[in-house]
Amino acid sequence: MPITTTRGAPGSDDAGIVTVTVDFPPVNALPSAAWFELADTISAAGADESTHVVILRAEGRGFNAGVDIKEMQATSGFDALIGANRGCAAAFSAVYDCAVPVVVAVNGFCVGGGIGLVGNADVIVASDDAVFGLPEVDRGALGAATHLARLVPQHMMRTLYYTAQNATAQQLQQFGSVYRVVPREELLDAALEVARMIATKDTRVIRAAKAAINGIDPVDVKTSYLLEQRYTYELNLAGVADEHRDAFVAGSKSERDK
Repeated sequence: MPITTTRGAPGSDDAGIVTVTVDFPPVNALPSAAWFELADTISAAGADESTHVVILRAEGRGFNAGVDIKEMQATSGFDALIGANRGCAAAFSAVYDCAVPVVVAVNGFCVGGGIGLVGNADVIVASDDAVFGLPEVDRGALGAATHLARLVPQHMMRTLYYTAQNATAQQLQQFGSVYRVVPREELLDAALEVARMIATKDTRVIRAAKAAINGIDPVDVKTSYLLEQRYTYELNLAGVADEHRDAFVAGSKSERDK
């Protein structure tokens, strides 16, 4: 299954920890339906009163490569675009609104939609080879600057956004957004370690704390992201986005044919 859920053994210290694992080879670029499935999975985990904390992780080469652009370009009309935008918004909101804290364990690349997931999470641990970035401007789209701004300072966010450069896990740790950076083989253990610290607390208090912290957030992440999506739709209507997505798909095919 591309998205799986596991819970710690009953009676163990990990009983309240739910791990959601994403596995969409080759690069964890998610089709529209998968974004909605991920949203439902995270929301359901948090709604279960026996859950104290959720870990979101991925198998494979990287944590998340954003939306499946090839699916979008193979679909006529705008249904795939609308589905991807709505699916991303749902998944990002599910992480933010999850009734319990969400710990993300980031391996390899975290780009595009991956930034939306991570930027809305509560705790970030990363492997020492992890990189974070938004290639949106190179794809003729916009989005997730809202979430990148939660990971890096304002001017760094602008620089990374305009240039489509990546930031390393080590840089984000210096900025204070990444909690720990560890070798990849230690990543899940690092996520479990902080999850266990949260899981030992009274979940009634932690759930109230999550709601309170969201309530004092200075940025309405949902409204902010919706504004970004508006400009993405404009670029699509103008035909600009299709030019860049077609070029991306053609470039990917050329790489495979080598």
